[in-house]
Amino acid sequence: MTVRADFASQEYFRNPAASIERLRQLGPVVEVSFPIIGRVWATTTQALADQVLKDTDTFTIRKDDGTVAGLRWWMPRIVRTMTNSMLSMDEPDHKRLRDIVDEAFRRRAVLGMEPHIMAVGDQLADELFAEGSPADLVERYARKLPLSVICELLGLPLADRPKFMAWTSGFTRLTGALGFFSMIPNVFAVKRYIEAHLETVRRRGGEGLIAEIVRVEKEGGRISRDEIVSMVFLLLFAGHETTTHLISGSVHELLKNPGLRDWIEQDWSRADLAVEEFLRFITPVQFTKPRFVRRDVDLGGVTVKRGDRIMAMLAAANMDPAANPHPERLELTRKPNRHVAFGTGIHFCLGHQLARIEGKCALKSLFGRWPKLALAVDESEIRWRKRPGLKAIDRLPVVSEPV
Repeated sequence: MTVRADFASQEYFRNPAASIERLRQLGPVVEVSFPIIGRVWATTTQALADQVLKDTDTFTIRKDDGTVAGLRWWMPRIVRTMTNSMLSMDEPDHKRLRDIVDEAFRRRAVLGMEPHIMAVGDQLADELFAEGSPADLVERYARKLPLSVICELLGLPLADRPKFMAWTSGFTRLTGALGFFSMIPNVFAVKRYIEAHLETVRRRGGEGLIAEIVRVEKEGGRISRDEIVSMVFLLLFAGHETTTHLISGSVHELLKNPGLRDWIEQDWSRADLAVEEFLRFITPVQFTKPRFVRRDVDLGGVTVKRGDRIMAMLAAANMDPAANPHPERLELTRKPNRHVAFGTGIHFCLGHQLARIEGKCALKSLFGRWPKLALAVDESEIRWRKRPGLKAIDRLPVVSEPV
């Protein structure tokens, strides 16, 4: 029986633990109808999410003929090109591309960027109410900070940040087939932009990850021009989009719970622990990409057939009481914290270190500048974007102190 679960409803986003528990009661894996993707199995426990993500012989992103589990026959070629990244590849192609970008990341010394990220956060916090109050924290702060950082890492002009923000807004409002086709002009615009920038770097050189990837290409590295375009697309948008929603979601939780805000402000060494709990509790990326099942397999007593598709539900894994006691509670002191917000296995998030640093710096800069920051509307008025698979607050109006 296929379950009609609405993973984009306000009820779900406001209290995912309750919806997930109802889903888990139906079984360790449940067949659901998912927008655009269609009928697919979803895991409801952390153990099975781990199994699906780590057993790459049984669960693969592509069929032998190259068909990608998350793409549909009716999707335009431009979408297939732009999503032809390491995220949609199995071994050995995944490792070939991952090694290239891993090396580029190592050269940029992400862990040494914390002071600079703090400086960016401080500046954006200072400017939060420059255009008036209340301020939408999502657009004025939570999006600008990680976007500024990834632009610098990639070597893209910060002056182009408004373009990226406009393009991203279209992608994150994707709710179904109609919305999918409406975003195609943005995809073409991004592709043209990236291709033009790559040609500039090839001719004149440059700084950042893009220049490093072009260097690998020039030295005979095994990466095609289309793969470079999709790689930059992935790094630019995945490199800031999910962190945007981690930051806005974390701030939302602290503004709902002033006692927790005061606790973290008393000692910022607590921020690392708090960010881990926000990653678990919010889980910005709710599902992984779908995978094909290559052989009949028993998952917790449920037989999943060869040729079926399955998605690891990270949100359910992070709300699994077998992994974390009382997962419905936000406990900033939780330790150990067995979350899988960054996935696991070969597709473990490349930018996990950067996201953690940005999450910590964002909170420290924001509340350092505005220690009494408050919601400008009743909490019940906060809405999430109706995008299944992504927990993204639409707007977060704030004022400098309670009215």
